[in-house]
Amino acid sequence: MATAPIEPPQRLVSSLSGDQDGREWLTALPTLVQHQLDAWDLTLERVHAPGGRSSLLALVHQQDGTPAALKFPVPGRASAHEAAALEIWDGSGAVRLLRSDDKTGALLLERLQAGVSLRSLPEAKALLEAAGTVRRLWVAPSTPHPFETLAGRTTQATEALRTAEELTPTAAPLVDEARELRRTLPTTSDEEFLLHGAFRQGKVLAGDRSPWLVIGPSPVVGERAYDLAALVLDRFEDLMAGSGASAATRRRVTKLADSLDVDRDRLRDWTLYRAVNTAVRELATGDRQRGELLLEFAAWL
Repeated sequence: MATAPIEPPQRLVSSLSGDQDGREWLTALPTLVQHQLDAWDLTLERVHAPGGRSSLLALVHQQDGTPAALKFPVPGRASAHEAAALEIWDGSGAVRLLRSDDKTGALLLERLQAGVSLRSLPEAKALLEAAGTVRRLWVAPSTPHPFETLAGRTTQATEALRTAEELTPTAAPLVDEARELRRTLPTTSDEEFLLHGAFRQGKVLAGDRSPWLVIGPSPVVGERAYDLAALVLDRFEDLMAGSGASAATRRRVTKLADSLDVDRDRLRDWTLYRAVNTAVRELATGDRQRGELLLEFAAWL
């Protein structure tokens, strides 16, 4: 039974403020959470706050007293097949899935240390640990599998890139290159690995069973360079603040590619594409400073 009020954190509420379906889900969420607590005989400790923008996480205890985390992803978001990916990894490099409910989308996960991520480490150490963790996730998916492919996932960026020059005309050459990379990259690789899809240092948390475990996948099937590109971009602001930032950026690509046996050129290409694509999103939502920084980072590649 619940021992504390079930109230969605403000960060989650704000992220869904412009989404009618999301607001309806938020209204029903306290009832859904209470139902799941009762169905799985869980005791609520507290709702984790500030939490994320795409899910509610409640810290709970199982019937035998073992701590766990009850997660409710926002319906229809990229985490739709999170449970399927976690089942495949079965705790190897990732948080362990204890139970799932297809109807409500609820996931019961092992409890990790939510306040301790790789971002708490110095950059060089964090990159090393992140690379060692993400490589454990790169396994062959079953056939058939429920996951989208990189070709499908990147299709949604086509229209945004097409209109990007209206947001930042001076970046037209970069946008053109990103548009071409979006067209060619997904069709010119034979790799078919299950990828995290949204990998970054903040999604690698300290655990008891293993020093570092990944959470929050947005699983997709494709080549490893796509996941690794997100790691090149991680904490890019710190990299840009240092001396010789453009050379350091290229060294980061080379170091990560070589350490994980990934083609350097393809890692560079996926990083440029993901940097420009993210920059366009930031510009479209009004964060011009971050968008322009990402474009500058992309230009160094």
